[in-house]
Amino acid sequence: MKRKIGLLSVMFFIFDFISKLIINKFLVLGKSYPLLNEFLYVTKAYNTGVSFGFLQGYKTIIILINIAILIFLYLYMQKFKANKRNILAFGMVFGGLFGNLFNRIFYGYVIDFIDFYIVNYNFPIFNFADIFICLGIFLLLYAIFLGEDNESKSK
Repeated sequence: MKRKIGLLSVMFFIFDFISKLIINKFLVLGKSYPLLNEFLYVTKAYNTGVSFGFLQGYKTIIILINIAILIFLYLYMQKFKANKRNILAFGMVFGGLFGNLFNRIFYGYVIDFIDFYIVNYNFPIFNFADIFICLGIFLLLYAIFLGEDNESKSK
C-alpha cells in the first residue's frame, strides 16, 4: 500500500509542480485570462496564507502545520483498508500537501491560478494541489463513514 501511495503522490506532485511552473513562467501576476465566459479564469496569484487567505504571512507556522499533518496522515494511513479508493485518496492528499509545501519552503508562498465565479461570487483562487487535497480528504471521510479506517493493516 505504501509504495502505491508513494507513486501516486509523486505523480500528483509532478502534475501540480509543472502546472505551477508554467503559470509562474508565462502569466502576469494578478492578470486574469478568461477560459469559460464569465465563469472560469486563469489568474496568477501568490498566496502567503492557507485556504481562503487565513494565516497570511505566517510561513514558518504554516510549514510546521503542514509537516505535522503529513506525519499524522502517514501514521493514520496504516489503519485504513488497502483498497484502490483509499490508495488514491492518500496519494492525492500527500501529493497535494507536498506540492503546496514545496512552494512555501522555496518561494515563501503558494502559486494559485484557478479562478472562477459562481453568479456574482468570486471563489478564492486555488491550484491543482488544493483540488487533490480536497478530493482526497472527501474520499478519506467517505472511507471513515464506511468504517474502513478501523481495519488492521492489509497485506
